[in-house]
Amino acid sequence: MEEIMTTDHTKTPLSVPTPYYLLDESAIVANVQIIHRLCEQSGAKALLALKCFATWGVFDAMAPYLHGTTSSSLNEVRLGRETFGKHDDKETHAYSVAYSQDEIDEVLSYADKIIFNSISQLNAFKDKAKAQNIPVGLRLNPKTSNSSFVIADPARPFSRLGEHDKARIEAVLPDITGVMIHNNCENDDFDAFSASLADIEARFGDILAQLEWVSLGGGIHFIAPDYPVDKLAERLKTFSETYGVQVYLEPGEASIHGAGTLVTTVLDTMHNDKPLAVVDASIEAHMLDLLIYREAAPIEAINDEGLRLSPVADSDKSSESTIIYGRSCLAGDIFGEYTLPAALNIGDTIAFGNAAGYTMVKKNWFNGVNMPAIVIRRLDGSIDVQRQFNYDDYKASLS
Repeated sequence: MEEIMTTDHTKTPLSVPTPYYLLDESAIVANVQIIHRLCEQSGAKALLALKCFATWGVFDAMAPYLHGTTSSSLNEVRLGRETFGKHDDKETHAYSVAYSQDEIDEVLSYADKIIFNSISQLNAFKDKAKAQNIPVGLRLNPKTSNSSFVIADPARPFSRLGEHDKARIEAVLPDITGVMIHNNCENDDFDAFSASLADIEARFGDILAQLEWVSLGGGIHFIAPDYPVDKLAERLKTFSETYGVQVYLEPGEASIHGAGTLVTTVLDTMHNDKPLAVVDASIEAHMLDLLIYREAAPIEAINDEGLRLSPVADSDKSSESTIIYGRSCLAGDIFGEYTLPAALNIGDTIAFGNAAGYTMVKKNWFNGVNMPAIVIRRLDGSIDVQRQFNYDDYKASLS
């Protein structure tokens, strides 16, 4: 197949129109190699969090470095079993905020471990799990967290995520072999993580010592260039040895950070007190997480030229900075505002970064805007068009 030979940001088969997600396996492997090194040093096991990233077309490249998957629903645990779980010695963990009676049997058919969010869910389904010799866990909520976003804070007021009452937890210890504690979100501060873990130890240490395993969840951004991975490994190893538990981590964003772009084309340009451009994708449909958290997308490349442009801060916005809009009818469908080296023209290609984690899993058909294809650059540099979407897919998503 003829290819456009461009930079690493936008190289793609000529036959694939924009928009498309472009995943780079070499960047993914660079991330999971860090995770693997952390596990080797600490004794921890790492499970890919499918709620963040579930594009199974790259799982074969990730599998040698991770220990399995963890899930948040029946569909995710099944996907983990059928894709990652086909590899030897990979674990498939099941978790959900709430399971229904009519799905629990199927969930258990795919799971190696199951973690219940509440004691009531534990009591409802523990016997089914034990009958199949599936280890049972419970989510704990330490009521403290490292999260900058209230919407993503498991310890927010009136949180439903996990149990916090120590006496009630102690009462069900005979029913569980482990616990899951997820209270970090994009936390790149080792000292903050360590202090939070120390608080958990002070409150629940005697409970932890009676368990076989502890999952510390995800949200630890230890792939940052200056993150002290060796210190984290030693902290996790000490924790594991102190309580005699197998530690699990659930990296999502850490597994695929910087490995995906959303490649788009400028469809129109306008001027309304400052330059405007409209691309053939939508922030609401294709990078929804940024809209939810009121963030903007970085630009990785324009017309095949790598630029690494961050959105301008409010204080730097001017009449010359360019707002790039999505093509949906939502007035706030905005990828960001940027100071560009040159004016955008119709037909220009723009590749937005950070388009893998919590992005592809949330894509939707709002406004019927074309769904981006999924394109993968393999480790050998070859290009695979993993999936393209059409009107029939849109129609089938409704009824």
